[in-house]
Amino acid sequence: MPLLYVSLTCALLVVGTTVLHYEVLRGLNFALPALRIPNRSKLIVVILAAFLAHAVEIALYGFAFYGLVGWLGAGSLVGTSSFTLGHCLYFSAESYTSLGLGDFTPMGPVRLLAGVEALNGLLLIGWSVSFTYLAMERFWKVPAEEAGDDDPS
Repeated sequence: MPLLYVSLTCALLVVGTTVLHYEVLRGLNFALPALRIPNRSKLIVVILAAFLAHAVEIALYGFAFYGLVGWLGAGSLVGTSSFTLGHCLYFSAESYTSLGLGDFTPMGPVRLLAGVEALNGLLLIGWSVSFTYLAMERFWKVPAEEAGDDDPS
């Protein structure tokens, strides 16, 4: 039964984080042109919004680890003397970013959640990178004289 809970949690988190990420990037796409700040500053807004979206997504996975391990007994996090929400959030950040320091090791069915989070994080980070690049193309215009392009031909 714990594997079923983990599998359902994985599916919900992949869908939920994808929708969250989509809505953040969609909101940026529509809001950025209307912002009355210099175009280059809009890229700071993109980075901060993407960072915040990723932080929320990491937190969602961290809470899921905490609930699955702490309340449902769907495995454990080995490597810590005490099981805390902070440890779950830290492990989630490690997994999401594919950093994988190895401070904590998931045991039992929650290993599936760690793998799914790594793949989901990789995809969402790539999506943010792609959106940031497109925003740079759109808003990071360098005047011709700054670029050293004095020849109009």
